[in-house]
Parts: sequence; structure tokens; C-alpha cells
Amino acid sequence: MCPKCRTARIHRMKIGLVGFAGSGKTTVFNTMTGLDVPVGYGGEVRLGTVRVPDERIDRLSQIFSPKKTTFAEISFCDVPGEYGADKKGLSPRGLQQIRDQEALCLVLRDFDNPALEDDPDPLGDLNAFHTECVFADHKIVENRLDRARKERLDQLEIAALEIMLSALESERVLRSISDSELNRKYLKGFGLLSDRPLLVALNRAEERAAEPMPGDLTKRIEELQTAGLTLSASVEADIASMDPEDQTEFLSDLGLSESAIARFIRAAYDLLDLISFFTVGEDEVRAWTIRRGTKARRAAGKVHSDLERGFIRAEVTPYDVFMEYGSEGAVKEAGKLQVEGKDYVVSDGDIMHVRFNI
Repeated sequence: MCPKCRTARIHRMKIGLVGFAGSGKTTVFNTMTGLDVPVGYGGEVRLGTVRVPDERIDRLSQIFSPKKTTFAEISFCDVPGEYGADKKGLSPRGLQQIRDQEALCLVLRDFDNPALEDDPDPLGDLNAFHTECVFADHKIVENRLDRARKERLDQLEIAALEIMLSALESERVLRSISDSELNRKYLKGFGLLSDRPLLVALNRAEERAAEPMPGDLTKRIEELQTAGLTLSASVEADIASMDPEDQTEFLSDLGLSESAIARFIRAAYDLLDLISFFTVGEDEVRAWTIRRGTKARRAAGKVHSDLERGFIRAEVTPYDVFMEYGSEGAVKEAGKLQVEGKDYVVSDGDIMHVRFNI
């Protein structure tokens, strides 16, 4: 596709795994990434890359038999808990480490931990984390609004800050404010935590891995405009060490249909409103990650900057159409190949060939 390739653009979305001490956050991180970060580690953020499961890539790879198959990927960060002097509130350094993430996954403990005196309280922990985020955001927004008023800055910015402050004073998360109500360009650069996409993972003991999430926790998750799932980090660690043929039987014995890690990764992918488009051929079948709503020219730039600069057109075949006809030649003969310009909005599963000239 790009014989003059010099530098390809590779950007993986970062999702920070956060949680209170003893929640099993690091065990979840290790299981997903295959790394071996020490449990209880309290230093710098640790980074690991995770493949996004996608049966479409598996099927396309079977058809094209490429030299290389590349799945979409997400980067997960194990964010250590940095607490203040009172051992309750997050420290300024801890807050900054969380702000650096594009999205957050809060791991809640729902199992007995002999290293901790307290019983598990996932709802209480969720509310505590929510309070931390709202309090931290309130301080930033209030200070910025005071400065904006004193210096008589942009009235539109002041209005946006007032909307944010009002929401935070009511303990509403900023992500609950619609884009039609709040111009989010005024949030950029502040790292406001309650506007971050959030996934809540309830971490349970093995014997309760298949139980549904409690109703009160489900209700609170919905109120906070986020998503939730259940898992058992200890079970997932066992699964990761098994041969593939043994995994299905093990999951079935526990009353589970698939690994929670697969669900976890897909949920995280959806959380950021990401989709995949594909490039195919004998050399490589590959999934490329873009945000929903991305136009063809910008999507081409994900593959290579030259394709964006010299973009002429994109030849597009939706995945389902390709599978219906079975080959690119058959798609063309049936008149189903779409020839699209730079403003075409790429759909999830589009197979694209970019024509360009530089």
C-alpha cells in the first residue's frame, strides 16, 4: 500500500487501572498483559499492551494467509495508589498519575483479603473514588473560574466553567453533561477526572465469579454514567496459564461462557468509542484503531502520514459484504466496491485500500 514508507503512526489508547489497596488491580494487569509486576508495588506507572480480540481478523487472516496478522491493541497502565498523609485522600502525585490516562478502570474488591482488616465494600469504594474525583475537579474548576472572572477572559469560557462548577457542587460527574450543553474544548489541558470515561470492574473470589453484579452497585454505576462488569482476577490468572483447549472446559465448570479478560478488553475498547477498520493483503492483514466518526483521509493517516497527505480516494468494502462475496474480485464484479472521498465517515469493519499520490 505504501512502498515509500518511512514512519508509520502508531498510537495506542491508554487506560489506567486504578483501585484501592488490596483490590487485585495489579493481578488483573498482570493477567491481561502477561507481565509480572510485583503486587503491592507503589512506584511508577507500569505499562502493558493488550491485543483486542476480533473474530473478523481471524477470518480475514484465514482467507488471505498473510505473512503477518496484526490485531488492534490497547495500552493498560497499572497506576499505583499514592495516598496523602492521612492515608485516605489521593496525593497530588497520585492524582496526576491518574490524570495522565485517557480513560480509567476502577477495580473494586469484592473478596476477603487476609492482608486487610476491613470487609469488602465495593459500593463504598466506588463512592469514595467518585468523591475524590469530584473534589479534585472542583478545586481546579473553581480556581480557573476565579481567575477568568478577575482577568475578564472569554465569556464563553466563563459560562462553560460555571456549568462545570454547578455540576460538581451537586456531585455530578462532568461526563454526565452533554456536548450540546457544554463545549468540551474548555476542558482541555486540565485533566478533569470526572469527565474521563470510566469502567468499573468488580473483582470477586473464584466461587462467585459467575454471579451477577449486585443491584445497588449496578444502579450507582448507571448514575455515574459509566459501565461495569464482574471478574475474578484469580480465575483469570489460572485461565491465562492453561492451554486453549482446557480453557473452555474450565470456564464451563464455573458457569462462564468466556474469559472475563476478553469481555474486559472489549468493554474498554467500547468505552473509548473506538472502532477498527482493516487493511488486507498477502503481506499483512491488520486492524487499525480509530475513534467512531473519523473521516477517510484522517483514518488513512493512521496507516501512514503519506497516505493522509497524498490522499486521492479510498476503496471500501464493508466486512459483511466481503464475507458475503468471499473475495475482493467478486465484490468488484458485483458492483459492491465503494469508492469514497476524504469526507467519508469510516465504519467499524470497513476494509480499505487507500489510493494516494505524493
